Amino acid sequence: MNQPDPNAVKAYLMRLQDTVCAALQAEDGGAPFIEDSWTRPEGGGGRSRILNNGQAFEQAGVNFSHVTGDKLPPSATAQRPELAGRRFEAMGVSLVIHPHNPYVPTSHANVRFFIASKEGSDPIWWFGGGFDLTPYYAFREDVEHWHRVARAACAPFGADIYPRYKQWCDDYFFLKHRNEPRGVGGLFFDDLNEGGFKQCFAVMRSIGDHYLEAYRPIVARRKALAYGERERDFQLYRRGRYVEFNLIYDRGTLFGLQSGGRTESILMSLPPLVKWRYNWQPAAGSREAELYEVYLKPRDWLQGV
Repeated sequence: MNQPDPNAVKAYLMRLQDTVCAALQAEDGGAPFIEDSWTRPEGGGGRSRILNNGQAFEQAGVNFSHVTGDKLPPSATAQRPELAGRRFEAMGVSLVIHPHNPYVPTSHANVRFFIASKEGSDPIWWFGGGFDLTPYYAFREDVEHWHRVARAACAPFGADIYPRYKQWCDDYFFLKHRNEPRGVGGLFFDDLNEGGFKQCFAVMRSIGDHYLEAYRPIVARRKALAYGERERDFQLYRRGRYVEFNLIYDRGTLFGLQSGGRTESILMSLPPLVKWRYNWQPAAGSREAELYEVYLKPRDWLQGV
């Protein structure tokens, strides 16, 4: 049988949340994750876990949610009219890590499953997710490592998967109003049901399971580097781009808010401190300018690697 099995997906997602929280808490070494379990009146609930003011992480949020309902929000049905009138289940793990040190990138990962059912009809289901990296002061070896692990996560499913999901990530995490990418990319996929449930579930698990391998070594290399007020100021300025993307474009944020999700959990991706300033430009030849000129330019980071 290759029928969708939401219970198996839910069990995996809850284990993934446990694994990621344990590893990040160990890497931080200064503060625990605090769990906040919640229920949703319309159906379902979740576990939000937040680490605040640790040694390495200023804020780390790892959220598991499993929500159900009788009616989908406009963000889900606008492009998929066949979903109208169906009950739905949406479940996933979503995380965003905001480090103290500006030399440690912010990272985001999400894996999710959606299924919509109607009596007398086959269920409509798909997987989505990915992970992406947002550096402030970038290092080529870190970016290559991130993409090397991303490629390894995709490798069992065909040589074309990594370039496809990388391009999708570059296209998705792009601030159109700024004409710039959010970071150096990674993987993004959505609406995955090609090849049947078992195959698609395996793709999602591989991407979810590779996140720590991609991110934790970068944190370990950079978290103790010395920095000053200038680097911190630039980090807070660039965090503004993160906020802009999440509030204007992010599908998960829009779906959560429109479906009556728990606001605190939906917005846990936002950084605790952020700055904006009018028409600021980095000084020519500076490390800040290097981010724009070298790293915020989508490219094949693994060419020849």
